[in-house]
Amino acid sequence: MSTVTLQELQRDPAALLARVEAGERIVVSREGRAVAELRPIVPAPREPRPIGLAAGEFAVPADFDAPLPEDVLRTFEAP
Repeated sequence: MSTVTLQELQRDPAALLARVEAGERIVVSREGRAVAELRPIVPAPREPRPIGLAAGEFAVPADFDAPLPEDVLRTFEAP
């Protein structure tokens, strides 16, 4: 783990971020005191979702594709 000053961070932030992306951890200090740590973000492992995760949670009604009632249609068609 490296330590850099706030001034070094301000001078060349892109170079420090490149080091972090390469896996290095960097501590930022101000006036001789550590104030922050820059470290790479490790992505969470993604696992495939199980099939049927929400099985039985809802049911499609039998009239799902039936025409809408007239009062509802008027609401959509109102100027």
